[in-house]
Amino acid sequence: LESLSRDMAAQVSKQTMRIEQKTRSLAILYDVAASINAARDLNDLLTRFLHTLCDLLNARGGVIRLIGEDGQMPLVASTGLDDDLVAQEHFVPSPQCLCSQAAQNGTPLCQDDLHHCAEVIGREFFERDDLGLVAIPLQYRGHTLGVYNLFVGSRDLSERDDLQPLLTSVGRHLGMAIEKTRLDEESKRLSLIEERTRLAHELHDSLAQTLASLRFQVKVLDETLPNDDYPSDEVKRIAGSLDEAHTELRELIAHFRAPVHERGFVPAIEELLERFRNQSGIRVFLQNEWPTAALSPDTATEVLRIIQEALCNVRKHARAHTVRVLLSHDAHRNRHILVEDDGVGMTVPTASNGGDHIGLSIMDERAQRIGARLRIESEPDEGTRLSLTLTCQDEPASLLAARRAAQ
Repeated sequence: LESLSRDMAAQVSKQTMRIEQKTRSLAILYDVAASINAARDLNDLLTRFLHTLCDLLNARGGVIRLIGEDGQMPLVASTGLDDDLVAQEHFVPSPQCLCSQAAQNGTPLCQDDLHHCAEVIGREFFERDDLGLVAIPLQYRGHTLGVYNLFVGSRDLSERDDLQPLLTSVGRHLGMAIEKTRLDEESKRLSLIEERTRLAHELHDSLAQTLASLRFQVKVLDETLPNDDYPSDEVKRIAGSLDEAHTELRELIAHFRAPVHERGFVPAIEELLERFRNQSGIRVFLQNEWPTAALSPDTATEVLRIIQEALCNVRKHARAHTVRVLLSHDAHRNRHILVEDDGVGMTVPTASNGGDHIGLSIMDERAQRIGARLRIESEPDEGTRLSLTLTCQDEPASLLAARRAAQ
């Protein structure tokens, strides 16, 4: 009887512990789902997810990687890691590491220590040496979208039997949330394309026809007026202004009908520069040093419109012979766009004369909308330099590639 009593007590204790683990697992899933549902966008979603999960599981840190079109898994969100470590870990350092294996196999993997990771990158991850690593694939309908890692205590990895099933379930939840976010953004994008197409049709059927009629009337007026210098010069000036307005309207209609993300960012710039070269006769050079040109549709559109406005200013005011457009990047993965000319220069806008440079103010507002930094430098007879900087955290190329891969 005593032996049976001890066995019964052990079984009750074991079942009680299992029920407590299940209850805790359900609570964790609920909290994770709540944090996911409260997210505003994909960046916010990933950040909230990591912070919530690390707090609930008492993890020292965590990272999320999404698979891009090139097969790489860039780090897109992290918590608990210092900046230098995040920079070193931006791409998976080895195809044999736990992250790559978890993504390839589509199964969760664990290791009891971080010695191999430290050897690969040449430094320790944390001061504590009792941490292990768990790598969980992010999946949606059988497709692996990426991997998330948690740095947890080695004892938790060995003692908690429910940890891997729980984290696998969490990974599926996050995969569904990533796909839902992508579908929401795709729906907004399609609605925007429909609205842009409608606007293009309205412009073509109304304003474009009116300008075409005015150009014809001015041409008839020029032919009927006497050959006096003053009327002829004024008519030519009006005709030139109408031609310029007609050209800009055609560019706007073309921009509405062919969104940047459908043509590709660099092809869109090349097309823009070719039109500028044909219309102005100014030499244009494009130098592209970007390793990849993947930008979100919103960012690409705003950047292209800033370049377009800069070229419009060159054509109207600079009296330049040459324009150079440079796409470059730095060691911190920030991207830079430079538009410079050899024209007569301009007065850089200040608080006192800002109203005279409405186009420049609009460019600055566009830059602020995408979190970029806009800078204009100019001196009389020294040309003008316009530089735009897209910082790493504001450049969602890896997220964009991951969403495309999820399709």
